[in-house]
Amino acid sequence: MSAPPTTRTRVMSADGTAIGVTRRGSGPPVVLVDGALTSSRTDPGRPLAAALATRFTVYDYDRRGRGTSGDTPPYTPAREVDDLTAVIAHAGPGACLFGMSSGAALALEAVAAGLPVRRLAVYEPPYTGEVTGPADVRRMRNELEAILADDARGSARYGDAVARLMATTGMPQEMVTLVRHTPVWREYEALAPTLAYDLALLDDGIVPRRRFEHVDVPTLVLDGAASPELLRRPSRIVACLVSAAAYQSLPDQTHDVDPTVLAPILADFFA
Repeated sequence: MSAPPTTRTRVMSADGTAIGVTRRGSGPPVVLVDGALTSSRTDPGRPLAAALATRFTVYDYDRRGRGTSGDTPPYTPAREVDDLTAVIAHAGPGACLFGMSSGAALALEAVAAGLPVRRLAVYEPPYTGEVTGPADVRRMRNELEAILADDARGSARYGDAVARLMATTGMPQEMVTLVRHTPVWREYEALAPTLAYDLALLDDGIVPRRRFEHVDVPTLVLDGAASPELLRRPSRIVACLVSAAAYQSLPDQTHDVDPTVLAPILADFFA
């Protein structure tokens, strides 16, 4: 029996923005939410989606301003929640939700606001974990916004913004330099303006305790045991705040988690 075909469509968000959605596999619905600088163009194979599609109908989508999705100004985090709400409605009742990095923050915000999902899993939401304070987050936001405002789309300065983000998530400088000389770097530069969206989504960087205490669906909070403490501590805080949460740290994994390690864990939890 042949595998179900991959299909692509668009759904309309509340403000009329078209959001590109890809569907793979068959089974119960699972929706994936990307982190920063990820789209169907920077990650065309979607290995996590492909791995989960052996057991689920997987919907991954381009967040607004990325890939096949539109972008209607002005940006607000509430509009991204609306986008995700439209994708969940398209996926149908009983959908499970996985968010990666800033996508984890978006997934948590959406579920806290009442988005109906059966189960939620998140990997390393990039809050500060109160290891650093709001002043540090504002400084980073101001630095990136100054870079983004400095020159035209696709410029070397946009590349500086991308490199700054990669270094912040723990990527060694020599690796950042190597990636900067690969073909995908042009796609990263094109996505650079959406870094401002991720920063707005994280607000002052502190885990929003009062909102996340309202998340009442079964939740799996994950991090990589080899990630820096700056990225791991927020996961533990979120796991403590969410009443129905379990916490798991994946041995030998970093923020750039291996999809072949992650997929079986998500599949067991969503099943």
